[in-house]
Amino acid sequence: MIAERKDDHVRLAVEHQRGHSGRNQFDEVTFVHHALAGIDRSNVSLATTFAGIAWQAPLYINAMTGGSVNTGLINRDLAIAARETGVAIASGSVSAYLKDPSCADTFRVLREQNPHGFVLANVNATASVENARRAVDLLEADALQIHVNTAQETVMPEGDRSFSSWVPQIEKIVAAVDVPVIVKEVGNGLSHETVLLLQELGVRVADVGGRGGTDFARIENGRRELADYAFMDGWGQSTAACLLDAQGVGIPVLASGGVRNPLDVARALALGASGVGVSGGFLRTLLDGGVPALIAQISTWLDQLAALQTMLGARTPADLTRCDLLIHGQLRDFCADRGVDTWRLARRSSGLDGPTTRREANDD
Repeated sequence: MIAERKDDHVRLAVEHQRGHSGRNQFDEVTFVHHALAGIDRSNVSLATTFAGIAWQAPLYINAMTGGSVNTGLINRDLAIAARETGVAIASGSVSAYLKDPSCADTFRVLREQNPHGFVLANVNATASVENARRAVDLLEADALQIHVNTAQETVMPEGDRSFSSWVPQIEKIVAAVDVPVIVKEVGNGLSHETVLLLQELGVRVADVGGRGGTDFARIENGRRELADYAFMDGWGQSTAACLLDAQGVGIPVLASGGVRNPLDVARALALGASGVGVSGGFLRTLLDGGVPALIAQISTWLDQLAALQTMLGARTPADLTRCDLLIHGQLRDFCADRGVDTWRLARRSSGLDGPTTRREANDD
């Protein structure tokens, strides 16, 4: 039954990608163009470092799948693409393996095909400490993702309905494993308050996993006989909104959810992300064109990201946080309601950003 559900997720996720309108709130973030800001391409680096983690590029293949024969083949191909392009890769939830060790190879292939790469194992927030360690050991993982997905679980016919244990369990796992822990949402976003709570729990990095890409609540509704949770479509905050909301937090954040092209990667980095993850778009490329097509796509994205950094005058991905940004539309309304200072975001290159771009609640 688990294998069937994993295959359903892949099928429905690809259908969702192909039927997506293509627009999201990254379109409401634009760079201020400074015509003489450019630098030499030879001086640009894509390397990023955060929370003691060093990646040669700020792009990664985010958590997708595993647990069935078909998804094992997908993981093999994703791992080859990660190996050939040098980007990090995360497994899908290893819950299937924890319940049925016979499917270990569908996850283990990520390490076998990418022996020297940066690999993240993935568990849910109800995993025991022992199972979290098993997940890390299975992949010889460099980091552990814990995914949180209350909206997905709520709509999933067989989903969890008890969430009160998640916070203390995350804290226990963080204290018990020997690798950095990254907590990620699966498509509904992490609020400023949630990221601060994760910091208190000892979590090293937060992946905001916002709305705008694959909608797992919608996917789970597609698995329901009556599809009676359609009102949950679009639940949560967009990735761009989450990154703006996270201004001033004390731990690094990663961005995933609705990343469609290298410009979105640059936007996310400029909004404060240390790295940017892609799932659905890469999966569609892989299934449509195979491993060569995915390798070509990732390589092109990295080259184009370096080109954008060159034009914007950002020697490193982190330097994009000094670029001036304009926030438009509903995203600007979100910033006004959440106390994010868009005026300073638009003037960062002049050194007017100060220590934070988030207004305190009692500011005028």
